[in-house]
Amino acid sequence: MTTSFRRRTKILATLGPASDGALKMEELLRAGVDLFRLNFSHGSHAEHAARILAAREAEAASGRPVALLADLQGPKLRVGDLPNGQCEVRMSSELRLRAAASSNEPDVIPIPHPELVASLQLGDRLLIDDGKMMLHIVKVDGADRIARPVAPGRIMSRKGIAVPNRPIPIPALTEKDIADGKFALAHGVDYIALSFVQRAADLTLARGIFGAHVPLISKIEKPAALDELEEIVALSDAVMVARGDLGVELSPEQVPIAQRRIVRVARANSKPVIVATHMLESMVEALVPTRAEANDVATAVYQGADAVMLSAESAVGRHPTAAVAIMDRIIRAIEADRDANPSFPVTPVAETSTADACARAASKLADDLDCPLVVFTRSGSSAQRVSATRPKQPIHALTPSIPTARKLSLVWGVSADIEPEEPRSFDDILDAVTRHEAANHIKRFVITAGYPYASDNSTDTIKVVERK
Repeated sequence: MTTSFRRRTKILATLGPASDGALKMEELLRAGVDLFRLNFSHGSHAEHAARILAAREAEAASGRPVALLADLQGPKLRVGDLPNGQCEVRMSSELRLRAAASSNEPDVIPIPHPELVASLQLGDRLLIDDGKMMLHIVKVDGADRIARPVAPGRIMSRKGIAVPNRPIPIPALTEKDIADGKFALAHGVDYIALSFVQRAADLTLARGIFGAHVPLISKIEKPAALDELEEIVALSDAVMVARGDLGVELSPEQVPIAQRRIVRVARANSKPVIVATHMLESMVEALVPTRAEANDVATAVYQGADAVMLSAESAVGRHPTAAVAIMDRIIRAIEADRDANPSFPVTPVAETSTADACARAASKLADDLDCPLVVFTRSGSSAQRVSATRPKQPIHALTPSIPTARKLSLVWGVSADIEPEEPRSFDDILDAVTRHEAANHIKRFVITAGYPYASDNSTDTIKVVERK
């Protein structure tokens, strides 16, 4: 029996004014959205609370679990206040960078981050306003730094600052991030995304603040994070390739190389990975994407990313539903081609456990028998392991945990359903799975599970079920 084709790469859509309201969110879910992102760089807590409530209403109306992701702003570095709000920079300009909130001198650039100024060394590059202005440090003068521009231009007050390849000794979480994260968790979000992760220790800090079991997504957007990528991925629950800021600090030709490496490391560690930023950017205004954007989405799908993300397209764009529908079409077309021409699989880096071996064997068996693969799971780890093998067949996850079902909406190929009854034996698990598959008119399937099933490594059983 050949199962009907289902899209496996997930779509993450950012909520905003263009997608407000339960009815609009339900429309986006019907168009293909799998989970929603709340961007805490914008909006008040009251606005986010209203979006969370509306998203849960849309989830109930859609009849399937939907994860909510709270994306924290992170320690955003900015220029201080300049005289008249700006500074004209000539090629002959010699600028003094000073740790201060403001400046009244035309050649003094205030930077309200003392640790940033102190970390700058001779030869460092400073990028301002997404790289529109580039300065080179030519002298260390006491606590100040002297810089010269690469090209003439203008520096505006409060614009962002980036320092490529220089880890900045600043806390990974600001007071705003901590307040936003605790607010989001109190309102039932499923993931916390950490911005500007630079080192593995940032994950340890976040878990100490938010709790050991809060699912954390590390946004890789600093070149410094690439130096500890394996350690960061190992400590994360998922990873995001945040190409906006990463593209500011890396040269253009290095961004696709970094994306490929991040995706491969995440997949090798069986961690979900999201490719984000500028996926269908032209659809903020236009009704159709460019061919280059379609190819960009295709690249992420071919690489095996778990999810691709819409940012401004769904948050403030003119055609949010159309953007989702077109992304859905692109993914389906590429997945059909990828299934016809499979690429070489990613080799896991972790030592093989019984649960890992069972996941691989169950996937192979389902592919050979051309039938769905069903996972009974409480934590979601068994379904995640099966997903990491990238089987051709649909993956059905059955769980008694609503939070687990929601979190699995991020994981490649997995569709989750709630089984409200806690099983008391493996026979109970088998009965529950058989009942759910029968409701979907599926007569043959492969089940993998274990009992007790509460631990992450309990999966030890594979069974083929054929109903008459």
